[in-house]
Amino acid sequence: MKNWKKRTKAVHAGTRRSQYGEVSEAIFLTQGFVYPTAEAAEARFENLGADEFIYARYGNPTVRMFEDRMAALMDYEDAFACSSGMSAVSGALMALLKAGDHVVSSRALFGSCLYVLEDILARFGVNITLVDGTDNAAWDAAIGPDTTLVFLESISNPTLEVVDLQHVCAVAHKSGALVLVDDAMATPIHSYAADCGADIAIVSTTKHVDGQGRMLGGIITGSRDLIRGPIEAYMKHTGGAMNPFTAWTHLKGLETLDLRVAQQSVTTMAIATALDSHPKISAVRYPTHSAHPQHELARAQSDTGGTVVAFEVKGGKDACFKFLNGLELFTISNNFADAKSIVTHPATTTHQRLPQAQKDLLGISGGLVRLSTGLEDAGDLIDDLLAALDAV
Repeated sequence: MKNWKKRTKAVHAGTRRSQYGEVSEAIFLTQGFVYPTAEAAEARFENLGADEFIYARYGNPTVRMFEDRMAALMDYEDAFACSSGMSAVSGALMALLKAGDHVVSSRALFGSCLYVLEDILARFGVNITLVDGTDNAAWDAAIGPDTTLVFLESISNPTLEVVDLQHVCAVAHKSGALVLVDDAMATPIHSYAADCGADIAIVSTTKHVDGQGRMLGGIITGSRDLIRGPIEAYMKHTGGAMNPFTAWTHLKGLETLDLRVAQQSVTTMAIATALDSHPKISAVRYPTHSAHPQHELARAQSDTGGTVVAFEVKGGKDACFKFLNGLELFTISNNFADAKSIVTHPATTTHQRLPQAQKDLLGISGGLVRLSTGLEDAGDLIDDLLAALDAV
């Protein structure tokens, strides 16, 4: 399996078949498991085997298939599947940190991630330092011998800033700190977290893995010692595990993941090119497009910029709302990485509760649009965008 390409891993890795030899993975829709004798129950609780289960909050055969497949896809030893992307983020952080620890994080984060860092972890005595993730010198200055963990989004949500992940990992590891990467925007297919040395990579599987707006999910991938040590211990006792039906739908989603992401990425680049230099757009950000200030770094780290593009509509919120309301094909929603193309106004939705000064610092203005490309025809999407811009 080590020599398989990612598309093959996404279809076959981690497969378990019952005595019936089914082709499609089975759904073990059970919360508990039966033991033949009292002695067998005692033995399983004393020393749980690699393919044995006690309770669905601890593990389940369908969920374990999904965990093994995602670990292989992301190039890590193991994985723990969670009930949502934020369950994965908060669970990993809580499992690895304690009062007095020091976390260095990029400030350009999803709103809920900022809340976990600044409101929850800080409340329990974890020291948080936020830095400009695009500035290597800022990481160098902030990470020191007292740093326990470094947290960042490889590509930030929603402004699509790109972090020099290899540099950050090298600096963190020199100080003995773990590196935890939120890799949702990079996509599981094009994740480079393991290659750059990140200790843990987290993905909201709600996004590209499900990819069709059905299920919430998240995955924590990393070394077996971290996943089956502190992370599993925290997650199984606090109830953040993924349910078997979600794991099964995710397994089905993985079968087409590479094909979907490849097409969506090509379409997103075409949209970025069509919007670049448009008279009613002041800036376009797609990581691997030449208009992005860090496109050379993005191209060095990945083959694609992903399935999301951000751009600034001239005229602020009023003009932006007129543009959004003029779209016919695009859905106004706050998700991304769906089969349907979605537009989001971060300043009034996903990042609404941030203080204005923080929005200004992050570049989340009234004119900013986050656009997630679906599986529709690229020409139809571009025509819809240009028609809506004409009406502004």
